[in-house]
Amino acid sequence: MRAALLFLVTVCCLGVLLPAGASQVEKPLPQVDGVLQLTKSNFDKALKRSTQLLVHFSAPLSGDGQRVTAAFQEAAAELQGSGVTMATVDVSKDKDLAKQLNASGPPPIRLYINGDKHTPVVCPVPKNAASILTWLKRRAGSAADLLTDFSQSKDSEELLVVGFFKDIASGYADVFYAAAVDLPDVSFAITHDEKLISKYDITHDVVLLLNKSRVVEAYKMASKTSKGDLMAFITVYQMEVVTEYDGQTAGQILTAPVPNHALLFISKSSKEFKQIHSAFLSAAQSFRLKVLFVMVNVEEPRNGRLLEYFRVREGEAPLIRLVNLTDHVTYHLPSDKFDTEIIKTFCQTYLDGTAQPKMQSEPIPEGWDTQTVKQLVGSTLEKVAFNPDKTAFVLLYLPYSQKSRALFPLWEELAKAVEHREDVVIARIDASANDINLAMYGSYPALRLFPALFAERVVDYTGKETVKDLVKFLDKEMEKAKKYRVKEDEDRKKYIEAMKAEDAKKDDKSKDEL
Repeated sequence: MRAALLFLVTVCCLGVLLPAGASQVEKPLPQVDGVLQLTKSNFDKALKRSTQLLVHFSAPLSGDGQRVTAAFQEAAAELQGSGVTMATVDVSKDKDLAKQLNASGPPPIRLYINGDKHTPVVCPVPKNAASILTWLKRRAGSAADLLTDFSQSKDSEELLVVGFFKDIASGYADVFYAAAVDLPDVSFAITHDEKLISKYDITHDVVLLLNKSRVVEAYKMASKTSKGDLMAFITVYQMEVVTEYDGQTAGQILTAPVPNHALLFISKSSKEFKQIHSAFLSAAQSFRLKVLFVMVNVEEPRNGRLLEYFRVREGEAPLIRLVNLTDHVTYHLPSDKFDTEIIKTFCQTYLDGTAQPKMQSEPIPEGWDTQTVKQLVGSTLEKVAFNPDKTAFVLLYLPYSQKSRALFPLWEELAKAVEHREDVVIARIDASANDINLAMYGSYPALRLFPALFAERVVDYTGKETVKDLVKFLDKEMEKAKKYRVKEDEDRKKYIEAMKAEDAKKDDKSKDEL
């Protein structure tokens, strides 16, 4: 008994002397099939324990989300026992963590290195598990790893990107490899074989796009060539000259590095299809890397959402629209003829900035002006925004954007906070359904204030998204507007007096002539 007591005392003393936590075994994190299931409560623990933490922010209800999930799970099985820890976060359930990590939207897969929570490396959206594995492999390698006997790939139907470099340790090769890392679904190779360079009749430091050893296009590297430049070249020339919009190409079209898109809405079964498509294809050749040409079959039911977005009815086809995916302003080809020269002229005027945007407006909603937050459309925006007697604060949003929808409750709160002020209007407008010709550019959602002035003045709000800060900004701009308004009123009085004096002179002159 005495010996047992002595043993217990010894153990307790050792427990006191051991460093804090040394006697505790780290509790394993929950996982399914080798993939950690992370939440706000255990995300930081996973970061501390992992040198490389590859996280899939999953959205189970979306079609693309399910495809990416399948690719991620397959890749996780391949990476068991590697230095990469695989994990997933369900953004539909753990919204607070997704918001904290700014991961509510794409990209869905991110790599956290050495516990760095704030600057993850973005993984390109994968087509399959091989995309993820290739991306990780290329990240860990160097340009020398792309040295290969690419003659084995010459009969492949897939595109092969080959860099012909005099020195694979050069800056050109580094740019080439950086592009390869971010394009894991494309096959790359590097060579400095003089015989091959002679075969293709090129000089050094040229990138060729090959298909079955046939040259698709060549790109001469220059000192100013960036990774983005090279990626844009490869991505665009990997696509068809005219790409048909469908479920498989939609993602490729929307993520293409060319923001200017020319869309031909047409029925593939129509009599004029071949002639118009041929003219569209011919025009497209002149605008590679400047304008992406897309054909939309209006007969395809699955294209309904795209037709709805551009407010195109099947009976209106054929027609051609140009849109910039950055500012979402749409341009309409004002012609019933669709020959190559007309299409080329339209595209060039758009690029030159001389084309006129197509104005669209949803129907005016019934009772829109009795709501706390006024729902504006294209035909009511200017009337409300440029009312010289009222200051309008407008939310320009995209209905399919989570970031836009997240601002709706805040905008309702703001409207209630100032509803007693008759000189203030809080409103919102769907920027995708209504073309807004107010020389306002940038991404959406956007918060813009229109002061109560005769001049058409617009002020962007870029501060904190709280009611307190919005009201503070509103009051500050309204005080500025009062000073401008005094000057405006003085100028208007002078103008009116000058006009009266001019009219009086004309009257006197008329009397003298009589």
